[in-house]
Amino acid sequence: MAATLRLVREGTIMELRRATFQVLLDGDDVGSIEPHQAIELPIEPGHHELRVKTGRYTSRRDSFDTHDGEVVTFRCYGGRIWPLYLASMVKPDMALTLKRD
Repeated sequence: MAATLRLVREGTIMELRRATFQVLLDGDDVGSIEPHQAIELPIEPGHHELRVKTGRYTSRRDSFDTHDGEVVTFRCYGGRIWPLYLASMVKPDMALTLKRD
C-alpha cells in the first residue's frame, strides 16, 4: 500500500510570487502546483525530502517519514511580506515557504 503526499498552495495573506512552483520529492521533479491549487501524489512509505521551487527561488528542504496508507499534508506559498521578498534576492531559499500541517 502506498502513502499520499498532499500539497496545498493557499496562503492566508497575499502571495508576492505567483509563478508555478515545481514540486521536488527526493530531488526529483514530480509535478507542479499553481496558486489556489491542491495536488495529491502517491508515494512510497519511508523517509522523504520535499522542496518547491520556481526559477532560482526555492523553499528550504523539509524531511518527513510516511507509513502505509498515511496522508502527509504540506502547505506552500511565495513570499508574503516585503522584507522576506527582498531578502530572497540574496538568499533564494527564503523565497518560498513550505509547512507541514
